[in-house]
Amino acid sequence: MTPRMDNPSLVVPGALQPLLDLTEVIGKVGVPQTTLDLIRLRVSQINGRGYTFPDGPDRTAKTDPRLRRVAGWRTESCFDEAERHALEMAEAVTLMTDPQDMASDEVWEKSAQYYTDEQLGALVMHIGLVNLWNRVNVATRQDDAAWR
Repeated sequence: MTPRMDNPSLVVPGALQPLLDLTEVIGKVGVPQTTLDLIRLRVSQINGRGYTFPDGPDRTAKTDPRLRRVAGWRTESCFDEAERHALEMAEAVTLMTDPQDMASDEVWEKSAQYYTDEQLGALVMHIGLVNLWNRVNVATRQDDAAWR
């Protein structure tokens, strides 16, 4: 599918840097980057935002093999409890099946067992930011992104 326009984060003057700055801030509060990556991919899957994964043995070796299993995180044994609760939070906030209680107290409390308030705040902001990126990219029909 042909993109409708160049990426809006590049078209709107001054839009890209604040988003990158927020990403950097979120990455500094102690949530493992692997967890943030799992969330980014799962939220993107829900939103229909595609990623391509690197080919070749040297590039593939650097990519977390669990990424290809993230859609089945509930039944896959390769995710630890903290990751599972972060993914559960990501799905709850992204799907918004009940906008009055997107992340139920139960979902929140499970995550709170593994993350500080600062980290929970970063998780919620990360989920929201990934949703923003996804919605902008899907709405403008951007090509699938290459996984870094």
